[in-house]
Amino acid sequence: MSELVGYIVSGLVTGAVFAVMASGLTLSYSATGVFNFAHGAVGFLSALVFFELDIGLGLPAWLAGLAAVALFSPLLGYVLHRAMFRGLAQAGETAQIVGTIGLTIALPALGLWIVDLIADPLGLPRADVTAMPHGLGPYPAVGFSLGGIHLDSDQLITFAFALLAAAGLWAFMRHTPYGLRMRASVDRRRLATLRGIDADASSAMAWMLGSALAGLAGVLAVSTLGLDSTAFTVMLFVSATAAVFGRLRSIPWTFAAGLGLGVVQNLVAGYADFAEDVTGLRTAVPVILLFVGLVLLNRSRDRVAGSAAEDAPPPDYLGDLPPWRRRLPWALGLAILLAWTLTRPADDFYVSVVAQGLVLALIFCSFVVVTGIGGMVNLAQASFASMAALTCGWAFSSGWPFPVAVLLGVLGATAVGMLVALPALRLGGRILTLATLALALLADQVLFQIDGFSNGTIGWPLPAIGLGLTDTTDPRVRVVLLLVLIALVGLLVRNLERSASGRAILAVRSAPAAATTSGISAPRTKIMLFALASGIAGLGGVLFATSKGSITATDLPAFAGFVWLAAVVLQGVRRIGGAVLGGLIAAIFPELLAGWHVSAHVGAILFGAGGMILAKHPDGVLAQMAESRYRRRRRRLRREHAAAVQHEAKGVEPPVAGGGPRPEETGTAPDLRPEKTGIMPDLRSGKAGSVLDPRSGGGGAVPDLRSGETGTLEDPRPRAARAVPDALFRLENVVAGYGDVTVLRGVDLAVRPGEVVALLGANGAGKSTTCAVAAGDLLVTAGRVLLDGVDVTSWPAHRRAREGVLLAPEGRGVFPGLTVDENLRTWLADPGPVYERLPQLARRAGIAAGALSGGEQQLLTLAPALIRPPRVLIADEPSLGLAPLVVEQVFDVFAELRERGVALLLVEEKATSALELADTVAFMRLGQVVWTGPRAEVDQARLTVAYLGVS
Repeated sequence: MSELVGYIVSGLVTGAVFAVMASGLTLSYSATGVFNFAHGAVGFLSALVFFELDIGLGLPAWLAGLAAVALFSPLLGYVLHRAMFRGLAQAGETAQIVGTIGLTIALPALGLWIVDLIADPLGLPRADVTAMPHGLGPYPAVGFSLGGIHLDSDQLITFAFALLAAAGLWAFMRHTPYGLRMRASVDRRRLATLRGIDADASSAMAWMLGSALAGLAGVLAVSTLGLDSTAFTVMLFVSATAAVFGRLRSIPWTFAAGLGLGVVQNLVAGYADFAEDVTGLRTAVPVILLFVGLVLLNRSRDRVAGSAAEDAPPPDYLGDLPPWRRRLPWALGLAILLAWTLTRPADDFYVSVVAQGLVLALIFCSFVVVTGIGGMVNLAQASFASMAALTCGWAFSSGWPFPVAVLLGVLGATAVGMLVALPALRLGGRILTLATLALALLADQVLFQIDGFSNGTIGWPLPAIGLGLTDTTDPRVRVVLLLVLIALVGLLVRNLERSASGRAILAVRSAPAAATTSGISAPRTKIMLFALASGIAGLGGVLFATSKGSITATDLPAFAGFVWLAAVVLQGVRRIGGAVLGGLIAAIFPELLAGWHVSAHVGAILFGAGGMILAKHPDGVLAQMAESRYRRRRRRLRREHAAAVQHEAKGVEPPVAGGGPRPEETGTAPDLRPEKTGIMPDLRSGKAGSVLDPRSGGGGAVPDLRSGETGTLEDPRPRAARAVPDALFRLENVVAGYGDVTVLRGVDLAVRPGEVVALLGANGAGKSTTCAVAAGDLLVTAGRVLLDGVDVTSWPAHRRAREGVLLAPEGRGVFPGLTVDENLRTWLADPGPVYERLPQLARRAGIAAGALSGGEQQLLTLAPALIRPPRVLIADEPSLGLAPLVVEQVFDVFAELRERGVALLLVEEKATSALELADTVAFMRLGQVVWTGPRAEVDQARLTVAYLGVS
């Protein structure tokens, strides 16, 4: 019995470290929406600082730990937030995953490199895996014996700090306004800013606290793990198991799962005798639990087509170029590479390096299929490559002909890929990423450790591939062969994208439910993608083994998939060219650094720094370069267009650059002039007839809303531009839009205190965009926004909200993951008065807002304004989807707010309801306010013209 208790107690101590690490992971994810794969690297860096302060500078352990956990770790979290995380929060999941993977590689290398630089001048010890730092307690540790259970001071300190950290973190998140703001920011970031919450500041605090917890776990674990960065990364994935069982939301459940994980791991190690017959099974317990937790605890609520399902495809910046111009750079690059290769001797070292890079490029092509096309991040690609190579080696050594052995290897990888695809049928996003990583680690620790399959540490020898008069022992032959294979894969990918299967993949990735109702089988589509990608990776793995001459179980470890994914995504995972560049860089760059006698740490640092690029350019380097060239072309075309306008004004035929006919006359390339493409309006041009000219209204006949008749509109805002000297809130000649598309074209609006201005118009007129501009949720291109005479154009949404500009957005302005009471507290210090006014909300105070009916959610959106009235209330489609009785209640709230002096801007499709309340009415058409006047001057004819465009 004492032995069992001893296993449990020691397991609780180990689990406490897992719990602290997992709590920080849960905090950063729940508050920012980014799953930080670099969490373990942050713990390692804090442990390294603790070691250097304690052992190197001789500070007391408690002081060194305090400096590392309370000072260094939060500062590191803030720096990473500013440099990378706040950009990644707005990027797609693929960029988030790869960016944090880059940090996993870069942060330990950065710390070790700095130590190498300052170790000799400052007399500090160099950090390596052989260094064994002390713990936070006395050294050597003081032992205790309680009822036959032996503990030491380090274990007691670890458990105590873990409990204090978990309790403090739970209290902070649940019972402080800062914690509430963090949870609101991740629940609906845009809405949080509209409620006056600085989402950026909340994210910064979350990253600081999460890094502090990672630092605490690192300092507590360093006496056991030593200064081995890989061990800290492994600890991250063990801790991720606890975070998954806490559903990446609940810190108490996460902490309890961490403790339980430590106990289960100890009990299996001590009592599971059957595990002795399966190599690696005992150490694989956390991985198995991680996979089981992912499958069982993440169901349809989180199911999407893939991790990149919400990633908008990048614009085709080369779409205006003829096909030969698009292919010319790649053809020239291929010709140069072939010419260089074939003119080098067979024993040239760098030809072998290029061949190795092309092997990696072939494997990387599998990421283009599964991630670039399918939108699913799969970290098991290295395991597929290893599976194929080991299967090929086993078959060849068993007497099978070599071509048959190669085929068996590729088919084996394909079959395993189809098995791995099964979790993808019910998982998506980062959950699928963790599941594939768990399976890859399981293969590494169990399957590939079977001697009969991997031949132990010796591995399997493999011959070169014979090609008639030559074979692949010559690296030049390998280069040519690999280029041919990559070209074939590229052709396969291109045909896939243009086929019916490719359209089905895109449909499943973008809208799974709609694809299913259209008769597309999402399971079959996903399995096909995984099978194709794993087959390509398997072929690359076989060629890797034949190039090396043998294959062992450790040649292609699961963690290699980390680096591979990051390498190809950094270049551009949607293109075969990105895979080729990624493979060549991954092979050549380390060799160049070694030849220049540069520390290997520098390469890892630069690689991780590349991940920061994804915060601003999620589609990779190739897309960034294409965009840069596209913008240069567009600037040149603008200049040519301006010159053309000047020549036309003088009655002279405009010149064409380089002579010859104009592009639009030849048909060889699209005419990119703004009035032809609509890419970017020239708001300074008054060219009549230009669709994009904000002053022309399209150059056609438009309704004259003053008379109810149609006519040519020379001044679209004759009544809107009138002076309103006592206006509290005003938009003046506002121009705004989304990207290159201009929506608002010189909007003027004014709202006085205690006045309701109803903004009416047909769908697409620009009403919701006007609301977003007024609230600060959308930046203006030109014009001003004034609040009580103060120019607030540059103010962000949260600052405007704090000054009294409140937007009730279209749909429901609630935080669905927060309770009713927590929703009210985001705007009110005390929600009690709301419950007195609206008792139906009081009865639902502890219910998640997402579980309320539509009417209750709309009342919850407006209820805070009754107690703490804003100066300006902007309501966008408040009656959308509501029953008539609820609509009546909502408009009663508006009437009360008007009596209390609130300036209301009301956007409403139900014109009759809005007109009953409005004092002033403004009509919008094509992004312009075309009429403004008193409610009494609005009749049926004007409404017909405004909504239907006919008299």
